[in-house]
Amino acid sequence: MTDRNVLGGELEPCGTDPMTGFHRDGCCTTGPQDIGSHTVCAVVTAEFLAHQQRVGNDLITPRPEWDFPGLRPGDRWCVVAVRWLQAFKDGAAAPVVLASTNERALEIIPLEVLRPHAVDVPPDLASLQP
Repeated sequence: MTDRNVLGGELEPCGTDPMTGFHRDGCCTTGPQDIGSHTVCAVVTAEFLAHQQRVGNDLITPRPEWDFPGLRPGDRWCVVAVRWLQAFKDGAAAPVVLASTNERALEIIPLEVLRPHAVDVPPDLASLQP
């Protein structure tokens, strides 16, 4: 079975620099072993990272034993849905890439909550040219 995104389409890659995903495959794919539901493709901000550190989820410090490089503002990362929702409720939500956010995130976060934070980039970047 192929993972789908919150818009009902094929799940698109989230990020490869650094390599993200529970399976470190660049996508927010999930499965039974992903107990935390790393399903939200977030573009992390300084505010989001500081918030996560304050609530005990340090996403800044590298953890080589978990193949975790540590994040900087602007990195795209598959974050735990409950953690993103917590940041949202505290006014520190990171932008999200809906096409790269796994539909399983909808079990925790309504699409109506995610949509205002969307920063999706169209597949054809030429459409962004004047």
